[in-house]
Amino acid sequence: METWFYEVVSIDGDYAHLRRTDIASEDLKLVARALLPPQIMEGSKLKYELMQYELLNE
Repeated sequence: METWFYEVVSIDGDYAHLRRTDIASEDLKLVARALLPPQIMEGSKLKYELMQYELLNE
């Protein structure tokens, strides 16, 4: 089981642009907001595990 960590860089309508924070990467991942927790906003931290995104408490 792998776990990845992301930060929400921007929200564009029905999609969010995510950047991995557990590795050095400038690449952005485009994800449908329907797959993300509804309360996300720019700067939110997420954990991706078992094909689900979870909002992390900061």
